[in-house]
Amino acid sequence: MTAATPRLARLLNLVPYLAARPGVTIGEVTDTFAISEDELRKDLELLFVCGLPGYDPGDLIEVSYSGDRITLTNAAGIGRPLRLTPDEGLALLVAARSLASVPGLAERDSLDRALVKLQRACAPAVAEAAGVEVQVEPEGETLALLRDAVRDGRRIALTYHSAARDEVTQRDVDPMRVIMVDGWWYLEGWCRRVDDVRLFRLDRVVDVARLDVAAEVPEQAAPRDLAEGLFRPSAEHALVVVDVGPGARWVADYYPCEAADELDDPAGWLRLSLRVADPAWLIRLVLRLGPAARVIDPPGLVTAVRARAEEALAAYPLPPTGGG
Repeated sequence: MTAATPRLARLLNLVPYLAARPGVTIGEVTDTFAISEDELRKDLELLFVCGLPGYDPGDLIEVSYSGDRITLTNAAGIGRPLRLTPDEGLALLVAARSLASVPGLAERDSLDRALVKLQRACAPAVAEAAGVEVQVEPEGETLALLRDAVRDGRRIALTYHSAARDEVTQRDVDPMRVIMVDGWWYLEGWCRRVDDVRLFRLDRVVDVARLDVAAEVPEQAAPRDLAEGLFRPSAEHALVVVDVGPGARWVADYYPCEAADELDDPAGWLRLSLRVADPAWLIRLVLRLGPAARVIDPPGLVTAVRARAEEALAAYPLPPTGGG
């Protein structure tokens, strides 16, 4: 399953693109959006079931094929320019100005140009936005130290808490870059403990020190492509099948899944198939979800989840029993 946020952005651009180009070829679309033909067909299959509330046949987006050409009709209003209410314009302006004040923000020029256009389009909200003051926390010491280490090419000593394994480790890292992903700051660098590129989330850094040693990043070390999210499942990772209830269906959107199938269950359960690099992470996730999730496969993981749950229950005192 494609990460939800990038796919949603693509779909929202795909609808007006197709609506404005009836009969466009599949090759033109895949080249424009830099996707495979299989990804495009899956996107179109999803658009078939999208539309306006009511979701009767006349409310849904229609896509038709003629050879290798695509025609989209009944765009359900998505093809029209977005019109913001004054309140929506104000909220968007304040959010954009807050983002512009984040230190070290990449693509700052693009944001500044977008702000100018937004101010022109939301003229009534500009005066009100000027009266809103947003304070962004200044750079922390860790962030500033890491930025300096990247700039000066110096190795660092890192004490880091790994959330996946719930352990604290010591490691020397040759910094490559400091980036913000999904609202979190990360250090990407060559970890000498594992001889590979790793990402470290700054709020999980227990301690950091700059070493008087030059960083030596190997030639084969390449920055990770984060277009599809932080975690990129591979065939080497264990395939796990988990059923999630209505209160946990968000897992299908939040984590990359190979499949998400509706179960024949009136309660609305979903069966997920996902690749897991560290089973301990999944065990903690399932325990956190409680009765809204159950592991189906592999059997060894089912046993491990049950054992961990029993350990957790054993830590609670038994309720007093009545007696005479």
